[in-house]
Amino acid sequence: MMDRQGIKRLVLAALFLALGLVLPSAFHMVGAGPVFLPMHIPVLLCGFVCGWQYGLAVGLLTPLLSSFTGMPPLFPTAIAMMFELGAYGCLTGLLRRKLGCNVYVSLIAAMLGGRAVSGLANAALMGVAGKAYGLTAFLSASFVTAVPGIVIQVVLIPLVVLALERTGLVARRRAH
Repeated sequence: MMDRQGIKRLVLAALFLALGLVLPSAFHMVGAGPVFLPMHIPVLLCGFVCGWQYGLAVGLLTPLLSSFTGMPPLFPTAIAMMFELGAYGCLTGLLRRKLGCNVYVSLIAAMLGGRAVSGLANAALMGVAGKAYGLTAFLSASFVTAVPGIVIQVVLIPLVVLALERTGLVARRRAH
């Protein structure tokens, strides 16, 4: 049987999953999805707020469920995003909630780790498809095009996490 905290985390994870499905649709209506990375924000927040297990699950499920609408296409984009976003949610939860790292360190490390996982997944999936995927494509997609989204994440996510912790709505990070 799930305790009160488990139910709270499950409900919040469902909310983050819903946001991960709705936000990209709104951004893609104006052609700003790949630039602002709206699917990443709820997944990163989920890891911080709910823990690594929920962050991982929401990170895996969000691109998969979103692909049923055709955006992103399942192969190779949604599958690569499942690995990337799964890493984001897992790493933010592990680094902040389990290891007690600073919110900025946790976020930056998760963003870099997720992008590394994305590069490996894209290289493997594109190789299966018989298409080239090199360092230039990786750097362009992961860093150059995504600069506005990265800036939004680095500014917005720590503010939200710290505000939730200060109000007591989310448990503070584990003390060292």
